[in-house]
Amino acid sequence: MTCPVQHTPDGALLVHAVPDDVQADRERFYQAGPLTRVELPGGVRAWATTHHEIIRATLNDPRFVKSVDHWADYQSGEVPEGWPLMGTIPTDNTNLLALDGAAHRRMRQLTSSPFSARRVERLRPRIEAITARALDALEPRAHEPLDLKSEFTFRVPMGVIGELYGVAESEYDRLGDMYTKIFSGTAEEGEHLQAYGALFQFFAELVARKRATLDEHDDFTADLIRAGEDGDSLSDHEITVTLLTVVAAGHETTVNLLNNVVRALLAHPDQFDLLRRGEVTWDQVVEETLRYDAPNNVMMFRFATEDVEIGGHTIRRGEALMTHYGAATRDREEFGEDPHPAVFDPTRTRGRHITFGYGPHICPGAPLSRLEARIILPMLFERFPDLRLAVPDEELQVQFALSVTSLREFPVLLRP
Repeated sequence: MTCPVQHTPDGALLVHAVPDDVQADRERFYQAGPLTRVELPGGVRAWATTHHEIIRATLNDPRFVKSVDHWADYQSGEVPEGWPLMGTIPTDNTNLLALDGAAHRRMRQLTSSPFSARRVERLRPRIEAITARALDALEPRAHEPLDLKSEFTFRVPMGVIGELYGVAESEYDRLGDMYTKIFSGTAEEGEHLQAYGALFQFFAELVARKRATLDEHDDFTADLIRAGEDGDSLSDHEITVTLLTVVAAGHETTVNLLNNVVRALLAHPDQFDLLRRGEVTWDQVVEETLRYDAPNNVMMFRFATEDVEIGGHTIRRGEALMTHYGAATRDREEFGEDPHPAVFDPTRTRGRHITFGYGPHICPGAPLSRLEARIILPMLFERFPDLRLAVPDEELQVQFALSVTSLREFPVLLRP
């Protein structure tokens, strides 16, 4: 059970590693905001932004940067060695997520073509084919309980990533296993670093193979190799790190989004009926789910390069700032009280979620994640319109890893 203690003796809000109720925990952070001191597992201290206005302000403020070179506690050794959450913080200064200013603009420019909506849209026929094949594989078990996550919502996005990168299908499960370890907030000491090293080696070898036979390939990896051929270009190391980053953006969050949409529709039959009757669209359902049950919970960290007065507080130079997207889903100033932010309502007209981020670091994988959801979900319910949970919703177990939240399993009956 969640520890009843909510604050440290000096008033910092405790970040629980595994809360009993994720939505209640998000409300707790929203109520504590918009800017509050927090203590993470392991005694690591930071600030948390929890409301839209201050999140947008800090994500656009150049005084907050991504490089751990500016994190005072990390540089002084105050962060425990082997801290499990360190795997969610990019430390490689060639990582798009760890860069700011001119270096970040360079990387965004060189990766803009492979990340573009046009390039992603070219995947539509393959996403449809991968989804259809996965649905066919479910048919023999349609009348018995199965885990929708492991059997479908995990496999299809990993297949899409494999198609995007030009990776052999036999490697999909291996990739997924390594990323699961990276995103686990309860990994054994050093396990996330081992998983990162294995992934880096995997993608480095992929890049080397592609570069040696570049004329034979038309995929995302080849696009990155070709980017900027007439001038500045990406090094193999930069390409490898970019591939690592995009898997996280294009797979983990997409798996959670797919599960969250299915769960929300099954838990809200009145809203599901509106969708069936065509009174709301799949686009509306996907966007409301991104707000109501964000697949990413927290983004860590940004670091103050100078003392910053904001939200009635002073964030000192070198202090860490985490963005609590989960808490922002409850923002009354953004979404109003009617319907209340705690309510799943695809007809909602007030407010815009920032689940994919905001400002210079807005998620480059957003077009792919949205496209997958808008293809995969209608195909799933067209094939299995009577899909139901195999257990009560309250028995579903959430695997909470602070940065993301996902279901451990998603037991369903496809044809009850």
